[in-house]
This record gives sequence, C-alpha cells and structure tokens, in this order.
Amino acid sequence: MEIILLVIGPTKEKYIREGLDFYESRLKKYSKFKISTVSSENKILEFLKKGDKLIILDGKGTSYSSEGLSSQFQKWMNSGPKRLIFAIGDAYGFKSHTMVRADYTMSLGPMTYPHDLARLIFLEQLYRSWTILGGEPYHHG
Repeated sequence: MEIILLVIGPTKEKYIREGLDFYESRLKKYSKFKISTVSSENKILEFLKKGDKLIILDGKGTSYSSEGLSSQFQKWMNSGPKRLIFAIGDAYGFKSHTMVRADYTMSLGPMTYPHDLARLIFLEQLYRSWTILGGEPYHHG
C-alpha cells in the first residue's frame, strides 16, 4: 500500500519544506510514502484511482488524540486500499464536490493553521502514528 500526502500548490516556506523532507525520509522506513502536489482542487479528483481511500483534512472533520489517530490509521490501512491519500487544501479549504468524494474527513483540532504548516503538523502526526503502532519510544503519551 502507498501512502500519499496530496497538497494543492507548492510549499512556500523553506523551513516547512525542510520539515516535510525530514518527516518524509522518516516515513519511508515504514511504508511507501510520497508527497504529491496538484495545481488546483479540481486536479485532486483527477489524481484519484480506483481503490484509493481519500481522507480530507478539514476543520470540520473528526479530531483525534495522537493515540486515537494511530488506531484510526491502522483501521484505514486494514481496510485494504491500494493507496491511502490524505489531502490538504489551500487557504480556502475544499468545495463540496471534493468533500462528497472523501471517504473520511479529519481535523487537526479546533485551531486554524496556515495550510503549509498543517502539512508539517500532519506529517509529524503520521510519523508519530507509525511509532505508536510499532511501540517505539518516540511517543511519550
């Protein structure tokens, strides 16, 4: 199974790009992982293939503790998708036609983050999920 973080537009800030590179390299230890960029929201639906599970990150979605996310992440993986795709929109979020296609909607919590920073926060939490599932000492919760 491949895990993809699908984002709209490039990451602008150098420090965030460096953080994404850091966690991307760590995540490759656990799974086939990549960050893919599309130019617009309409391209997200074109990116999807049969058998993909699309999880949209949106402030109105379900929020989790780190342990809760790792448990849900395991359930998503066990459901057998060919690709597990996490999508983060632009500064304006997602339109209804994309939300309708989502298999699941999750939130990073009640606070609002710049969309580039949400990418980094999500990748750290995805990495943390893997370490929780593996019983590794990274997570001290």
